[in-house]
Amino acid sequence: MKKIIFMGTPHFAVPVLESLIQANYEVVLVVTQPDRPVGRKRVLTAPPVKEAALKHNIPVYQPEKLKDSYETLFTYDADLIVTAAYGQLLPKELLEHPPLGCINVHASLLPKLRGGAPIHYAILQGEKETGISIMYMAEKLDAGDIISQKAIRIEEEDHVGSLHDKLSEIGAQLLIETLPALLEKTNDRVEQDETKATFAANIAREQEKIDFTRTQEEVYNHIRGLHPWPVAYTTHEGKTMKVWWGKKAINEYPSKRAGEIAHVDEEAIYVVCGDKKAVRITEVQLAGKKKMSVKELLRGNKQLFQVGQVLE
Repeated sequence: MKKIIFMGTPHFAVPVLESLIQANYEVVLVVTQPDRPVGRKRVLTAPPVKEAALKHNIPVYQPEKLKDSYETLFTYDADLIVTAAYGQLLPKELLEHPPLGCINVHASLLPKLRGGAPIHYAILQGEKETGISIMYMAEKLDAGDIISQKAIRIEEEDHVGSLHDKLSEIGAQLLIETLPALLEKTNDRVEQDETKATFAANIAREQEKIDFTRTQEEVYNHIRGLHPWPVAYTTHEGKTMKVWWGKKAINEYPSKRAGEIAHVDEEAIYVVCGDKKAVRITEVQLAGKKKMSVKELLRGNKQLFQVGQVLE
């Protein structure tokens, strides 16, 4: 039985780890990020992968900086390292150690969308498909040879949360399909085309703001491409307002300017985009308040959103 070290941190990685366990692979160690304070009360919280590992009585290692303590992994004499959204680069010495190498489950069709936020960017950029790549790890981020890939369609209603869950399950399935040939050293290995590489760095705060001068399609992709985290925002009456959800409206408003509220009904506000089409916003979060539907907010204050107000 080949020994495997699994490295991962968030919810995305949990089905991948679970698939290895259910397929009876010998996972001798799980490496994940340290427990972190979470929420307003800053409660120290374990990563989802740690919780999954402990449930199966698998040893867990949580180095603050892997590059300073990777030698610990050598003592487990693993044949293969499998990573999925671990969150740190692996040092060269570790990459070269396992006899069967180090492989990564990545949420894009490499070489497109290398980096930490491929699911966000797939939607933000209006891609029609994305997928999972299983690749050998290299010193350069997400640049290693591809072992296997599986593509899926991005649906019109998909957002980061729904696509994340689909890709997580597909990644788990594809890994189990890929491992037998890899362990026998009969797997495919295709070099990435560097000329086709694109990048998906982690989302910066300034990227979260909605630019209503863009087209309806782009604004809609922005909202769903940041839902349910980190969430798009705009400014309403001088205060930050998070926009949790909205859809494309059929209405057009040729005489209105970008960002203007052109219509308000019982459930939504209709905000004009740069192409004079509108997005129908149905769920928001006012500064210092909890997330609420526009319907609930208008029930409490009918004057909150008014035609002619401009979101900036």
